[in-house]
Amino acid sequence: MTTRTAEGNAGLLYGVAAYGLWGLVPLYFHSLNHVPPGELLAQRIVWSTVLLCGLMFAVSGWGRCRRCLSAGRTRRTLFITSILIAVNWCLYIYATATNQVVQASLGYFIAPLVNNALGVIVLGERMRRWQIIAIAFAAAGVLALAILQGEFPWIALGLAFSFSIYGLLRKTVAADALTGLTVESIVLTPLSLVYLIWIQVIGSAKFGHVDRGTDLLLMASSVVTVVPLFCFAQAARRLRLTTMGFLQFLSPTAQFVLAITALGEPFAATRLAGFAPIWIGLLIYIGDALVHVRRRRLMPLAA
Repeated sequence: MTTRTAEGNAGLLYGVAAYGLWGLVPLYFHSLNHVPPGELLAQRIVWSTVLLCGLMFAVSGWGRCRRCLSAGRTRRTLFITSILIAVNWCLYIYATATNQVVQASLGYFIAPLVNNALGVIVLGERMRRWQIIAIAFAAAGVLALAILQGEFPWIALGLAFSFSIYGLLRKTVAADALTGLTVESIVLTPLSLVYLIWIQVIGSAKFGHVDRGTDLLLMASSVVTVVPLFCFAQAARRLRLTTMGFLQFLSPTAQFVLAITALGEPFAATRLAGFAPIWIGLLIYIGDALVHVRRRRLMPLAA
């Protein structure tokens, strides 16, 4: 086995692990339904910071953190991404707490299409005809959900846009995944600690007042956050962008299946009328990507 093949196989395993773990996250948050979303978010931030700081000490990465914080543009960008990832986490926790995991999975289904749209609007990238058609189908699906269900899918769109804008900004910032997430967590920690101390004082906190299992699960939020991200970073170094693009659909697919099976969420015909155009758009998007990759591979041979 060549080194390139071994790296590719390792990358594929890391990628499946990352998106597979993200797909199972609803089960974790569902087990903490008795914890208010605000406290769960704050606990996730604080315990993630503890774990990330330990990892940065282990890999001697504090120099990278200092460089990020000393560079004005990098510091400002990471401050904005901190807010975006906090919004994303908060929306996802809220969706799980209110039994709306299906809508959350919808958000991550349409995120790749939002990425394409942002690439055109912000980065001036050119969009192929079939990509435009795919986005049109997704927009039609969102509109159908809003009309047929009488409710705007704000959780799905909030998750899709916060995650896509976060990815866009992280793509341009001079910080690797581990360093960037550490800085983001440090930025969010002071406010989270203030909130956790406040709810302890007024007696509404769950941490330390329910049972040891709840406390351990809240502390484990650091592992739930960091391990998939580590796997994702390792996969991104080894795999082509197109391969990563296909793997990312594992997560919302797993979330969708879990929502209507293990978590028992209803899936009415009106939802199917909205999801169907979105899934058609995704198939068009994937098919166009496959054709484009094949053409790029054939171009050197033709030359």
